[in-house]
Amino acid sequence: MTRIHCLVAAVLMSLSLNLQAEGADLYPLSSPAEQERFQALTEELRCPKCQNQNIADSDAPIAKDMREEVHRMLQQGASNEQVVDALVARFGEFVRYKPQLEPRTVLLWATPVIVVIVGLLVITLVVVRSRRNTETSSALTPEQRRRAEQILKDAEAP
Repeated sequence: MTRIHCLVAAVLMSLSLNLQAEGADLYPLSSPAEQERFQALTEELRCPKCQNQNIADSDAPIAKDMREEVHRMLQQGASNEQVVDALVARFGEFVRYKPQLEPRTVLLWATPVIVVIVGLLVITLVVVRSRRNTETSSALTPEQRRRAEQILKDAEAP
């Protein structure tokens, strides 16, 4: 690797470190614990515009607004629940990765259990039917038995 390549690599690395440091300083808080709360909240909330991306990782303008709102509320002393409730009230239940169990979300939470139970019932019915069909269809009638014996005797005779 030439000196120019090394110089370019060093410059790019130093610029990327500066950008990372700027990202952390965009939302300064009073303590490292508050900074951790901010990080946890922004990772817990989903961006309304992006598909399955949290607001910490999203570059969408609405995610930036949500991060600023979280930062503002944390500076005012709001609890995590208050922050989440305010953003849910503003943007809807979609911003939660784990929706709460409420009457309107019962079906959402119960669907996996219902699917497993229905699947087990279907498997049980198929197995029972196949056993029942095997038991009833395997017995030969006397006429069929006589005919089979005759075919075997004819096959053995040279």
